Amino acid sequence: MDKLFIVANLKSYKTETEARVWLEVFKKINENPQVFTQKEILICPSFTLLSLFSNFFKENNLPVKVGAQNVSPFEEGAYTGEVNAGQIKEFGDYVIIGHSERRSNFKESDDVLLNKVKISLEHGLTPVYCVQDKDTLVPENVSILAYEPIFAIGSGNPDTPENADEVAKSFVDKNKIVLYGGSVNPENIRSFTQKENIKGVLVGGASLDGQEFIKIIQNA
Repeated sequence: MDKLFIVANLKSYKTETEARVWLEVFKKINENPQVFTQKEILICPSFTLLSLFSNFFKENNLPVKVGAQNVSPFEEGAYTGEVNAGQIKEFGDYVIIGHSERRSNFKESDDVLLNKVKISLEHGLTPVYCVQDKDTLVPENVSILAYEPIFAIGSGNPDTPENADEVAKSFVDKNKIVLYGGSVNPENIRSFTQKENIKGVLVGGASLDGQEFIKIIQNA
């Protein structure tokens, strides 16, 4: 049986106080440890919260990984405001790259994303690379993709499981692990994860509530 990836993208939400409340709620998942079977749970908070999340999961023996939502396209150096891959690796093992919000709001080009992937891999980070359709350019050596149709992001209108599976198949044929992202919730997650070519989900808004995210993991 293939491992199922359940990825939470907390986006630019949560102060430290709010994050601690989220973590205390999420900790209750340890009462039902079998939900972790054959699942890779990954939480991607803001940069300011990476240490908090990483330490909390270790202290509470939660088999949960930590990732970042972004990474600098540069190595360490005089790049004010950037967070580089080496800094992220202190706290996590994954990084989301190419999310549609960063492509549109921050005008990230394919060349910039290529640099981010290259540097991340050199520092031992595994990219979760976001694609919008079958034609999205995928950098070399990326193994995990997240198909996130732009119309489904934060809209409450997900793609159909059938179409998502068809898009996923086009990348699976190229030996990629493909997740689905876009208005995933506890009610619809099974319709995606039961599809042959979809090996997990990238969850945005529904992950902001710790109890809702537990339900997503349980229902996957």
